[in-house]
Amino acid sequence: MTPLDREILGLVQRVSEQAILPRYRNLASGEIIEKAANELVTVADHEAEAMLAEGLAQIDPSPAIVGEEAAHDDPGVLEHLTGDCWIVDPIDGTHNFAHGHPPFGILIARASGGLCRSGWIYDCVTGRLCHAHHGMGAFVNGERIAARTTGETPPVAAISVIFLDADRREAVRRHIAPHYRTVDTPRCAAEQYPRLALGENDVSFFERMLAWDHAAGILWLNEAGGKAARPDGSPYRVDEWDKPGLIGAASPALWDELATRMLQLD
Repeated sequence: MTPLDREILGLVQRVSEQAILPRYRNLASGEIIEKAANELVTVADHEAEAMLAEGLAQIDPSPAIVGEEAAHDDPGVLEHLTGDCWIVDPIDGTHNFAHGHPPFGILIARASGGLCRSGWIYDCVTGRLCHAHHGMGAFVNGERIAARTTGETPPVAAISVIFLDADRREAVRRHIAPHYRTVDTPRCAAEQYPRLALGENDVSFFERMLAWDHAAGILWLNEAGGKAARPDGSPYRVDEWDKPGLIGAASPALWDELATRMLQLD
C-alpha cells in the first residue's frame, strides 16, 4: 500500500467503527428515511459522510468533495465532478444496512478531468479493502489480484431490474436472461464489483450510474483485468452523471458477449 492508501484505510476504519457499526441493527424508526423511491438514508449515512469529508480534507484539502448526501441536498455539488474531486458514498448498500444485514461498505474515489484516478472499496463488516490507482493494478487487502471468471457454463449474470421500466424488464427477461445463470445483485456496488473479479459473478449491467456508486469499482475492475465500460464500449466518466448504462464483466470476452446481446434491448 502507498502512504495514501494507508491513510484512507485508517479513515474508513475509523468512520466504520465510530459512525456506522454502532448503529448497525440499532437504528430507531425515525433514523431511517425514504429520500426517494427505493432509496433509504439513515442518520449513520449523514454522520459517516461528515466524518469522511473532514478526514479527506485533512489528507488533501485541494480537491472538492462530492458526497452522496451533500449532492442530494444540493444538486449543484455535482458540478465539482468536472474538476479535481473526492467522490464519497458514506454507506453504499444503505438498504441492506437499514434492514440489518450485509453487505454494505464505504466507497471513495479520486477523480480529475472527469476520470477516476484512484478508488477504495471498504467492506464495513469484513474489513476487506479493495483499492486501485490508474495504471497500477488492483489490490485486495494490499495483495495484487487478477480478475477471474466463475468458469461456469452458462456464465453467471447478476441482474437488477429495480431501476428498469416495465418494457426494459421484459426485454431483459427475453433476450438476456436465457443465456446466463441469473442471480440477484447484492444491492451494493461495494460488493458487486468485487464479485465480478473474484470468481463469484461473470457479468452484470447497471442502469443508473451515480458517480459515488460506480467510480471506484469501475477503476478497480478494469485494473484487475476485467472490463467495465458503457454498452457502446466508451469509458465511464464521472462527469456524465445523467448518462445511463454500464456493463461490467470478469473478462473482456464476457463483456463483448453481453454487449452484443444488449443491442437487442434497444
